[in-house]
This record gives sequence, structure tokens and C-alpha cells, in this order.
Amino acid sequence: MRARHAPPESLAYTVPSARMRCARGCLKTVGGHNTDTKEITPMTTPSMYEFLVPTANRMLGNLSALLDKAAAHAEAKKFDPANLMTARLAPDMHPFTRQVQIACDQAKGGAARLSGNEVPSYPDVETTIPELKARIAKTLEFVNSIDPAAFAGSEGRQITLKSPTRELQFTGLDYLRGFVLPNLYFHVTTAYALLRHNGVEIGKLDFLGHP
Repeated sequence: MRARHAPPESLAYTVPSARMRCARGCLKTVGGHNTDTKEITPMTTPSMYEFLVPTANRMLGNLSALLDKAAAHAEAKKFDPANLMTARLAPDMHPFTRQVQIACDQAKGGAARLSGNEVPSYPDVETTIPELKARIAKTLEFVNSIDPAAFAGSEGRQITLKSPTRELQFTGLDYLRGFVLPNLYFHVTTAYALLRHNGVEIGKLDFLGHP
């Protein structure tokens, strides 16, 4: 099944025409005051690297901080933090540990495929907060090890995802904006919701982090 996609040109920035700009240093008098209208400088289009890697660093970094708060909460309330690791929002949803693992998988898989690298395989064996924090750290170490130049032109790269039941095909741009980032946000959000539902004292600013 081939996913519908927009052409890579959808990222292009249209430079204003000369008629839409005033020459640099042009002075006009309005109500007895001079106003200096400068020439408009076109914005630089963010690269695929800039869309993915800073987002992965921020969201997974925030998730690691949430794990610290979960550990502190369990210690303060005198209960086994393993209870949080197995929590689910619904019986047919993945537990907390799997939410963290999948969030990491989206970051490393997206970074690898868009840069033309092999996707590293991390066994899903984590069961504790320290182990999940190590998984996040390992993921970010890989993501940040990739040369930003390797992402050049990746918006048009052909990406194929295979599962036992189906095959999905994307351009790099559609893979990033329609699969990687939505999945990353979904699983970090679900992990946040599980902790909040189970009494960990966190709020929206913990999810968003700091700019």
C-alpha cells in the first residue's frame, strides 16, 4: 500500500518579489516621523534534521525527567515503582515500559532511516526506571551521533516499513511528519498520562520541558 504524499517542494519558502519589498534604507515620513522600512530577508526552511533531532532530544529528555519524578514519588509514598512500570490506560493497551520503549524506537528508527543508516536493534528487556533511563540515553546517543549532513535530501527518500501483515511506503517527508513525530508524541503523551493517573505529581510543563 503506497501512502499518499505531498511533494518535497511543500517545504519550500517563497521569496517575496521585488515589488513587495522596499529597498534597504528607504525612508518615509508619516505624521512628521521617519520610518525606516528594511528589505525583507527570506526565512531559511528548517531541515529534516532540525525537525527530528531537536524534537527527539527534547521529548525523550523530558520523558527521562518524568521517570526521575516517578522514582521520587514511589520513594516518598513507600511503594514499589514496579507498580508504575506495569500500569496500563486500558486492558488492551501497552504497559508503561512499552510506551517508553516505542517512543525510543521512533526516534532511533526515524533518525536512522532518514539518514541512510541501519536501524540499531535494542532488545525490549527493560523493567525498571533505571533501565528505561538507560534506554533513553542510549537512544539519544545514537540519534546525536549522526552527521546532520546525512539528512540532506531525505524528504524525497523512499522509506519502506514492513510488518508480518503489511508494508507501508512513504517519502521521507511523509514518514517524518505522518509517522515518526506523531508516534513519538503519542507514546510520550501516554507515558505521561499513565504517571499522572497513578498519582505522580507532574503537570503540562513537565511534558513540554523548557525551550
